[in-house]
Amino acid sequence: MSNKTIVITRPSGQARQLAEALQASLLNNGFTPDTSPQIISLPLLTIAPKGDDVLVGQIIAALMAADLAIFVSPNAIECTMRLLERSWQDLSDESVPIGVVGGSSMAALKHHGIGLESNPTKIIAPQNNSQWDSEGLWAELQKLSWDWSTKRVIIFKGEGGRDWLADALKHAGTQVEAFSVYARVPLDLNSPAWKGIYEMDFAKSLWLLTSSEAVRYLGQAKLPLDLATAICPHHNIADAAEQIGFGEVFTCEPGDEALIAASQAWLSI
Repeated sequence: MSNKTIVITRPSGQARQLAEALQASLLNNGFTPDTSPQIISLPLLTIAPKGDDVLVGQIIAALMAADLAIFVSPNAIECTMRLLERSWQDLSDESVPIGVVGGSSMAALKHHGIGLESNPTKIIAPQNNSQWDSEGLWAELQKLSWDWSTKRVIIFKGEGGRDWLADALKHAGTQVEAFSVYARVPLDLNSPAWKGIYEMDFAKSLWLLTSSEAVRYLGQAKLPLDLATAICPHHNIADAAEQIGFGEVFTCEPGDEALIAASQAWLSI
């Protein structure tokens, strides 16, 4: 096996999906078990869904009056649907349109049959993956030519996180209600998951960073990141990686395909 290491920092389930896709892509592109890098999962944050009957009642009441629901991430979709335990179109008298920021969220909606109904739920998302972020979704929403001062929007999110889109909507006069449907639990710095990290050669390591919050937490681990390379699918994440001291930071387009392509480019250097 190659002495290079790729570290995937997503929560466990999502990390496994990316690791399997990366490994398959490498084998399909001329790598062998001997030349492939070691792939390590380091789940810097664990997603802890909320299970609160009061919260369920509040969400259902809000949906009855909502003009639009926005999910900020696939985790927001999974945790909301797990919490509500019913199909999306059964939650309100009329199917509430949904806004999402990218391809992974669109896939999560399809997993729950949303947008695949006989009378499909309207889904709004940036068409170009280079715009898979809050700013891109807001640009797409403005194409609706709605009078935002008359609209009620629900945002499903995790505790904390970025509020740029909520602020943009409020600035437009929209009534916004945000629901936190999950918490992010940092990986214990004494967890056995760090063992492989301490043993690897940082100068030959590539870190796939997909969350600014996770990157900031990584900065607390006091690792020799100045020797390491990072790939980030958004400039905000790249900024966070630079701030905690990564030696080289590259930005790629959003989506797993772009992360895999960028990883293969790094391996060929």
